[in-house]
Formats: sequence, C-alpha cells, structure tokens
Amino acid sequence: MIIKTLNGKTPTVGANAFVADNAALIGDVTIGENCSIWYGAVLRGDVGAIRIGNGSNVQDGAVLHGTLGVSETVLGENVSVGHNAVVHGAKIGNDVLIGMGAVVMDNAVIPDGTVIAAGAVILANSVLEPGIYAGVPAKKVKDASDRITKMAHDNAAGYLTYKEWYK
Repeated sequence: MIIKTLNGKTPTVGANAFVADNAALIGDVTIGENCSIWYGAVLRGDVGAIRIGNGSNVQDGAVLHGTLGVSETVLGENVSVGHNAVVHGAKIGNDVLIGMGAVVMDNAVIPDGTVIAAGAVILANSVLEPGIYAGVPAKKVKDASDRITKMAHDNAAGYLTYKEWYK
C-alpha cells in the first residue's frame, strides 16, 4: 500500500482493516475499523479531509478527493463505494451503496439507506432524500424502504467477509 504523509498529515487506518498493496492513501485520510480499501483505489486527502466510517469499503479503482476550501469527503458506516466510482467532496450517510462508475460531486449529501446506481452522476450541492437514484444527472427512481437499506447494508457486510480472504 502507498501511505504518504503530506503537509504534516499522515493517513490512519483503523483496526482489522484491509488496504490493498497498490491502494494510495495520501494526507488527511482517516479509515475506520473493519474497512477495506481495494486495488487501485486512491484516497487523496491533500486538499480536503477524507473520513471513512467503520465497516465501509472503497472498491477497485475508486477515487475519493475534494476541492480546496470547498469540500471534504465523509463516508458513514457500512458504505460501499463501487468499482471505478468517484466521490468528490461529498457527505455520504450510513448504509449507502455508490454503484460502479458513479460520480458524486462536491457538497452533495447522500442520506442513510440510499443507493446510487451504477454510472449515475450526482451533481454538486445536491441534497437527496433516501431512495434509489439513477441516470445522468441522477433522478430518484424509487422511494426509500427497509429493503433498500438492507440491500446497501448487506453489500458492505459482504466486503467484511471478502477482506478477510486477503488479510
């Protein structure tokens, strides 16, 4: 893994986390317990903090970043950021699934129990209601439900198992 101190800030990784050999953690990055950061993921906390809650995962090729003086990136607990997704200075609640290739822009707020479909684009400053969002730009396609929250939670729970295979 690449762990780089920048501007006096060194990434920290919580207990029982897995960070892939070629994942990059740079600067002001804090990863909670039982997280997994997968191959080719880049968490670049150079211009804004990145905070990842317990039990969350950032999958292969995903990028987390922000904009200087504008945003920081915060993921709640049990969040899955899918393969090749970009979360750029957004606030993500608990039990959220960000689908493969999705883009979530600066100061967007994604509430608990929400799914962002693969390839969806959440525009800057969007404040969503719980549910499922799809499209470019993303629109709500399904209202919130316990089933949707469980789906997002279960995705993150699967990654708790997968990370153990690699440790």
